[in-house]
Amino acid sequence: MGTNVDIVQRGWEAVGRGDWDALVADYTEDMIFIMPGQTDVLKGQSNFRQALEGIGEILPPGFDIMSMRHIDGNDEVVTIFEWKSDKIPGGTQSAVLFKMAEGKVYEERWFVDTVQWKAAF
Repeated sequence: MGTNVDIVQRGWEAVGRGDWDALVADYTEDMIFIMPGQTDVLKGQSNFRQALEGIGEILPPGFDIMSMRHIDGNDEVVTIFEWKSDKIPGGTQSAVLFKMAEGKVYEERWFVDTVQWKAAF
């Protein structure tokens, strides 16, 4: 299983490989995903897995994570990552909060500058 940070890092590595099944294996069945600017909260592991098939539509063109670090808390991990895209070549920073229970992610919440995020498309 590993530590909560290990689980989150394993998830980021799965994203890098495009291995969505490996990613969602570390999420609870009733997990929720929240991205700023969304009108709905994505609920459920199966809905999350299905949404990952269209990840190219929700990430800016040329999206590339340049570096990341994790902050471990009480059943929470925050990932702070530096990223760039075609329209933001100089890069910027965002964060993701992962709430954990019994070695699984039950909530993933992104924190981004929504104006900048929209401009990246």
